[in-house]
Amino acid sequence: MKSVCVFCGSSPGKHPGYVEVARALGRELAARNLRLIYGGGNVGLMGAVADATMSAGGEVVGVIPHMLAEKELAHTTITELIAVGSMHERKMEMANRADAFIALPGGFGTLDELCEILTWTQLGLHANPTALVNHDGFFDGFLSFLDHAAAEAFLRPEHRALVLTGSTPTEALDKLAANPPQLFDKWLDRETA
Repeated sequence: MKSVCVFCGSSPGKHPGYVEVARALGRELAARNLRLIYGGGNVGLMGAVADATMSAGGEVVGVIPHMLAEKELAHTTITELIAVGSMHERKMEMANRADAFIALPGGFGTLDELCEILTWTQLGLHANPTALVNHDGFFDGFLSFLDHAAAEAFLRPEHRALVLTGSTPTEALDKLAANPPQLFDKWLDRETA
């Protein structure tokens, strides 16, 4: 594992703890010599994780659509900033550069990125592990939904197990390191469908 893609909010959230957990993740990425791949913004948790990684001597690659860069949200003091044409291109570029994925607290965009990357794993498009930093139980409702979806046979147990969870950045990164890539080559069994 050399690069970790982080999905997180462009808002700092309501409580200061969200920004601190983003900073802690940035420092931990740098300490482990892991390159940060993220959405390229300089605001909210995105800016916090990038700034902390850079301040700790780490490498940061941001991927941002032109439409957001033009609104002066682009982080111009990171290692590398890549401007792309659309949100779809952004997600593909981030995924292509990452060996693993972490989600911090965020809103629709964070959930979109997280769910798409999990779907790509389920479909066998990549095999890289994904973890949540469940700071102060932020993702408890989401995890409960996944458990319900599995109980109702909308998620297979092995797909539910794709979502690794740690309460701190250290725990989440440890779980990623302990879970090697797993390729799914058959996501639907027609005999049981």
